[in-house]
Amino acid sequence: QVQLVESGGGSVQAGGSLKLSCAGSKYSYNRNCVGWFRQAPGKEREGVASINSMGFRRYADSVKGRFTISHDNAKNTLYLEMSSLKPEDSAMYYCAARKEGGCNDGSPDPGDFVYWGQGTQVTVSS
Repeated sequence: QVQLVESGGGSVQAGGSLKLSCAGSKYSYNRNCVGWFRQAPGKEREGVASINSMGFRRYADSVKGRFTISHDNAKNTLYLEMSSLKPEDSAMYYCAARKEGGCNDGSPDPGDFVYWGQGTQVTVSS
């Protein structure tokens, strides 16, 4: 059974940085599209970033230049490095993986992803 477990969330001030991790069990990050999503209270879940098996990255416009997605195949861990954080980045962050297939253009669509972690909270104060 595939398991994805996020960690690294927390509370920071605006302008600060955080690095989220997502450890995968029984899933290899270097095969299919994997990504990070976030959901703020009262809002729909939105795609933040994705990375495919070739290492090609895609980002939501709102995080371009500030967030970096990567994965360590040896550790089977997906990362999201976040810098210059803003209060509007506050949300529950989830990692997710497709059962098969690459990443589509643009921000990742939650409907394309089958496996999900439990989420880690990020709170950015002004």
